[in-house]
Amino acid sequence: MTSINLLAVSIATIAAFVLGFLFHGPVGGKLWMKLANIHPTGNEKFKDMIPQMLWNLLAQFVTAFVLAVIYLFASSSFYIGGKGIFGGVILAIWLWLGFLVTSSSIEVIWMGRNYKLWLYEAVCSLIAMITMGAIIAGW
Repeated sequence: MTSINLLAVSIATIAAFVLGFLFHGPVGGKLWMKLANIHPTGNEKFKDMIPQMLWNLLAQFVTAFVLAVIYLFASSSFYIGGKGIFGGVILAIWLWLGFLVTSSSIEVIWMGRNYKLWLYEAVCSLIAMITMGAIIAGW
């Protein structure tokens, strides 16, 4: 029986965490803050963000682990394209579309969240999911 590769899950977790940092920091942070209507005061301190970052890291680990479990069961299915990186990417896209996009769209539909911010977050999560899927399946 094949088991979950915790090293691949851990590396996928770190990759998604780094991508999230880049999308909400140096690469896309200004756009994200504009879309989210965030106005920095200049008093923000890194140490104050550590608890949220740790929760985010845990959430990324759970996502990567569940993706690995589903890949383990689905990799023999022709619906995801088989084993390997391509299969991991296809599975990640299906999971993103079926769960992340649909569940987060409720915030736009019912709660009035800015659809541009939602779209930005959806694209960020797609890139993170594809990266995790490729790492987990390619390991």
